[in-house]
Amino acid sequence: MIKVDNLAKVFGVKRAVDGISFAVERGEVLGFLGPNGAGKSTTMRMITGFIAPSSGKVSVGGHDIVDDPIPAKRLMGYLPENAPAYTDMTVHGFLSFTAEIRGLHGDAKKKAVSRAVELCFLENVLHQSVETLSKGYRHRTCFAQSIIHDPDVLILDEPTDGLDPNQKHEIRTLIRKMGEKKAIIFSTHILEEVDAVCSRAVIIDRGRIVANGTPEELRRKSEWAGAVTLVVRNTPSATITQKLTQLSPVKRAAVVKETDGKVTVTVFPKPNTNGELTRAVMEASQGWQVEELHTEAGRLDEVFRSITMPDTKA
Repeated sequence: MIKVDNLAKVFGVKRAVDGISFAVERGEVLGFLGPNGAGKSTTMRMITGFIAPSSGKVSVGGHDIVDDPIPAKRLMGYLPENAPAYTDMTVHGFLSFTAEIRGLHGDAKKKAVSRAVELCFLENVLHQSVETLSKGYRHRTCFAQSIIHDPDVLILDEPTDGLDPNQKHEIRTLIRKMGEKKAIIFSTHILEEVDAVCSRAVIIDRGRIVANGTPEELRRKSEWAGAVTLVVRNTPSATITQKLTQLSPVKRAAVVKETDGKVTVTVFPKPNTNGELTRAVMEASQGWQVEELHTEAGRLDEVFRSITMPDTKA
């Protein structure tokens, strides 16, 4: 549904997007991640046809966004960053206006507005002007305009920005449900949203894609993937770490906490040890008073930092 091929955008001497390529199929929710200034919003603006690329191509539903923009844009719903809207309109007026722009009239328009209002929980503010809305309700109103025509493709720039925890849960649930039948790209700074919503994630840094995979594939890049944490009572921390660091699958052992006669240690595996670490730690800890032992999952935040902040890499 969405194909991005060697896309680039140059502003003066700055290369904001530098030759990125990816595709999104129907039934897929792609999380678009990156630090501020990485090129996420610029990429999304080019995908929607809001700005023209310096080079490369974007097609939506088989239509080139530059050469054949109208059919491509008909397939899309777009929530830009900062949720822009006509502030002097009421919520109902704004959504009705948006529906008309999308070619909906009469009963079709009424049904589309009612559906969007219900999905985005806007009943309580329907007749308020947009300028009087809280940040959360304004963002939900703009989200509603993006889905009012039930598009096959959704481009969402920070769709949960400004929402409270309950509202975030509602929008994430809605995106996940819509993602079963649509092709969706959304940018986020909230890494928990990747696990909650995404079937795949792309990390972009300095205009280039630096990682692309499912959340599980990205977690496997983490130093924590396959690490073992154990809690031991009545054994000195130096004794524990000295013995564990001598094990062949161990990269390093770190004391996490030491209190009340208990020591918490995390042991990190060497690459490609394929689960050998847990067995080795269990054997090495025979004779210790082990109160807890578990294998760690990879951490997306650690992967994100290691990829986008080279100084943090091991």
